[in-house]
Amino acid sequence: MAGTKDGTGNGNGSTKPVARRLLATATRLFAEQGYDRTSVQEIVDAAGVTKGALYHYFGSKEDLLHEVYGRVLRLQQERLDHFADADAPVEQRLRDAAADVVVTTIDNLDDTKIFFRSMHHLSPEKDKQVRAERRRYHERFRALIEEGQRSGVFAADIPADLVVDYHFGSVHHLGTWYREDGPLTPQQVADHLADLLLRALRP
Repeated sequence: MAGTKDGTGNGNGSTKPVARRLLATATRLFAEQGYDRTSVQEIVDAAGVTKGALYHYFGSKEDLLHEVYGRVLRLQQERLDHFADADAPVEQRLRDAAADVVVTTIDNLDDTKIFFRSMHHLSPEKDKQVRAERRRYHERFRALIEEGQRSGVFAADIPADLVVDYHFGSVHHLGTWYREDGPLTPQQVADHLADLLLRALRP
């Protein structure tokens, strides 16, 4: 028996709930043809739901775009908090966090590419919200660098903000060159970039 129209499932749990199915469909269409060239009708047709279902979970197409990036950012913030709060030397905590943001970005590369390509479509209010969420993430990451600088583990003559920009510049650039069929796995890329970061911080 096929899944129901409202996405409640097909009895074996293989059909995603409506909101997740809509988000997955929107992500695929945004990646394939661009946010501005994808209509709400195309999304609901491809997801097999009604417009009413979409508007029940997402107020607009813009809300879908906002959630595409928001879900990745929430995941990364949760994982960063976990690493930052761990009972380990600051050098290890920073390395773990630096590598993790690379892996989670590659694992969600369509999401991040869509967002950076289309974020100018967000309303000023949503744009402000996203920037605040990203700033919180960067500030937590920067705090690890500053902790290491205060304790003498990291060089103190490099501004922490510049170090953050250095690492995240590499992360944001992943969408322009990384390929699944390339020579490096996500973890290998993550290890290389994390090691480069720590080398740059050594006294």
